[in-house]
Amino acid sequence: MTAPRRTVYSDLTAMPRLGSSPLAFPAFRGATRRLILINLGSYFALALISLGSPSWANLLASSLAFAPSAFLHGSLWQPVTYSFLHPTGAVLGTALELLSLWFLCGFLEGYHGSRWVYGVYFASVLGTALAALAIFAVGSSFSSIVLAVPLYGCFGGIFGLLAAIGLLHGDVEFLLFPLPIGIKARYLAIIYGLIAVAMLFGQQRFYAFAQIGGALVGLLYARRVPRRGASFALSEGWYGLRNRYYRWKRRRAARKFEVYMRRQGRPTRIDDFNRNDRDPNDRNRWN
Repeated sequence: MTAPRRTVYSDLTAMPRLGSSPLAFPAFRGATRRLILINLGSYFALALISLGSPSWANLLASSLAFAPSAFLHGSLWQPVTYSFLHPTGAVLGTALELLSLWFLCGFLEGYHGSRWVYGVYFASVLGTALAALAIFAVGSSFSSIVLAVPLYGCFGGIFGLLAAIGLLHGDVEFLLFPLPIGIKARYLAIIYGLIAVAMLFGQQRFYAFAQIGGALVGLLYARRVPRRGASFALSEGWYGLRNRYYRWKRRRAARKFEVYMRRQGRPTRIDDFNRNDRDPNDRNRWN
């Protein structure tokens, strides 16, 4: 019997091997399709606006991109809207970003479902913005020179998805495009993380720190949040908290009952299961 073929997935810009075709695309459905279409729609909408009125396009882009100073002055929508903003001139960069988003989302969605993919993506996007805000605040406090350029693009979500794949599916092999060289997902995630750390010592430290923040939040989300998503985890936590409150109320009522019975000269004890802890053969235990 021959050994089963192992599914090989590509790098951020390569294609997963499905069946006999090494160039098969992942499924374009669910969260993957919605995220890609929203990004494409925002890209072409900004391109059309720039054709009619470049000044309005620049104003709209500056209001949607994440700028820490603008966010601190009331632009609270920017930590989400920046991920759907792509400059109209960077066609190749936008295409690579959306291809990466397609492959990573398509891979994770097949294992964990749309809701979980939404959670890890938007958590990574918010983590990227939070990291950028943190380095801006630290640089401002210590009067250091931090070039706080506006953030735009879905790179934060992409790094979070890659970190989640490296953690949960580390043995899956990727092809380094355009070279036919395979590498495991965990090593690929580590390499991209080391590149981001190295960028901290260059001119792109603001972007690099933000990327690391998105990857760390994606890693934390993949480790802590169950497969059914953050809403399931929150509901489980809420019901667990409610049940602990009810158990506390029952224990308190049991203690009051014990005090009452002791005052009546018939001491008793209620165990943790609300049962009388006296001898079950004692016929006078409730008398």
